[in-house]
Amino acid sequence: MASQNTFSDFKLASDLSAWNKLQQIYNKKGKSIDVKSEFAKDPKRFEKLSKTFTNYDGSKILFDFSKNLIDDEVFAALIELAKEAKVVELRDAMFAGDHINFTEDRAVYHVALRNRANKPMKVDGKNVAPEVDAVLEHMKEFSEQVRSGEWKGYTGKKITDVVNIGIGGSDLGPVMVTEALKHYGGVLDVHFVSNIDGTHIAETLKNLNPETTLFLIASKTFTTAETITNATSAKTWFLSKTGGDKANIAKHFAALSTNEQEVTKFGIDAKNMFGFESWVGGRYSVWSAIGLSVALYIGFDNFDAFLKGAEAVDKHFCETPLEDNIPLLGGLLSVWYNNFHGAQTHLVAPFDQYLHRFPAYLQQLSMESNGKSVTRGNVFSSYSTGPILFGEPATNAQHSFFQLVHQGTKLIPADFILAAQSHNPIENNLHQKMLASNFFAQAEALMVGKDEQKVKSEGATGGLVPHKVFSGNRPTTSILAQKITPAALGSLIAYYEHLTFTEGAVWNINSFDQWGVELGKVLAKVIGKELDGSNKIESHDASTNGLINLFKEWI
Repeated sequence: MASQNTFSDFKLASDLSAWNKLQQIYNKKGKSIDVKSEFAKDPKRFEKLSKTFTNYDGSKILFDFSKNLIDDEVFAALIELAKEAKVVELRDAMFAGDHINFTEDRAVYHVALRNRANKPMKVDGKNVAPEVDAVLEHMKEFSEQVRSGEWKGYTGKKITDVVNIGIGGSDLGPVMVTEALKHYGGVLDVHFVSNIDGTHIAETLKNLNPETTLFLIASKTFTTAETITNATSAKTWFLSKTGGDKANIAKHFAALSTNEQEVTKFGIDAKNMFGFESWVGGRYSVWSAIGLSVALYIGFDNFDAFLKGAEAVDKHFCETPLEDNIPLLGGLLSVWYNNFHGAQTHLVAPFDQYLHRFPAYLQQLSMESNGKSVTRGNVFSSYSTGPILFGEPATNAQHSFFQLVHQGTKLIPADFILAAQSHNPIENNLHQKMLASNFFAQAEALMVGKDEQKVKSEGATGGLVPHKVFSGNRPTTSILAQKITPAALGSLIAYYEHLTFTEGAVWNINSFDQWGVELGKVLAKVIGKELDGSNKIESHDASTNGLINLFKEWI
């Protein structure tokens, strides 16, 4: 039975006086707030609306909110909205280990996973810090043994390749982080398998040597259908290549799970189990044992810095006044665009090739968290919730969908991310300067646009003129890091986690369950059994029946 929902009495966002005030402001001037004019009126606008985050190691990340469609009145009303929506109360409840995920009767405590200060953090009266630290120590010991070559395969050869088999948060997080921190890798090659499509596991295994390959099976329950199917195929491949001795599995398979019975039944030594608790949601699990592939790839010291970078943002989120609270401001701006400007999407464009999987990671974080239509009061929302998040790395993205961002009919708020210092400053930083020039230019172009007079002054005439007009006044948030280090990446992820939290708190929805992924999985199990045998299927709608029967005919 779910625990009492202590936040069910929180009002619908649309019932809050600050919400109605924002609606009045938008009706009066929302569409006419001109950012260029706001800069002209207030020479200190950049200083007021850009916030610098200082990490635990002294490095900095600048968040420039000044190109957004807000003025002092909007800003003040958004802060009032956060207060009325009790964002602070819900935040404090999360950090206190309360069961704010009331539909699953769970705490939401991924923040405890990066509690490197080892302060007491309790769930149901129990301090979980020692347990978290014990798992991290196990990860450190194991990763250092494998990376150093002390841990050897069954023939005495050192491990050269690691294959992480998972799905959803057990895949997206580690994939993104290992790609983002590829500069810090090099000792081991790490591969990821998530798709149940046999091609994924087949292509991954094709060029691997079983004597030097370590498999990580990432499934909390060790019953996730796709993951266990892929894991079983990996085990079959391994045994077929190594003489079939199941005793060898212990040297080549580890489990990121808490189900010891199923893990040992699979053949994995319980000593090679790395657990995590029910209060760790999948999309927040890269900080947990699920991050073992990351620790193996970049080394535990760098993984620890990754955790500390996130911990520093947690501290900022908890201790900074609302007016200067960087993740909270990002979340409030999202609400402003989503609910008042009618923006349905949000673009995240990293100007960094290492971050090419970052938007995909954020898609799960944002849309699985806030793709909800029922509030904490158990009623359907009358207002829009989670935006559709998308993105690709620039500058390549500028040659694909940026056309729509600049001249399309839709308002698309955008985040641009850049590191000032490249890990690969080739050609005397020529590449980095070209990259940076585009980062600055795209945000400026979206703000200033190009009017008809300017187009004509450049020589355009007749019917060509409107095609070259850019409306401008399209909002962007520029995020400029000094360098994408493990700490900086940890901070960026935590920023988006707490931004997403803020959105959900204002909308009064539960951002921490994911019932929407269940129905398709349940039906897939039913259909999976129907695919065996040659009998004609007639138990579904006409379309589904027709598709299943044709598949059975063609397979």
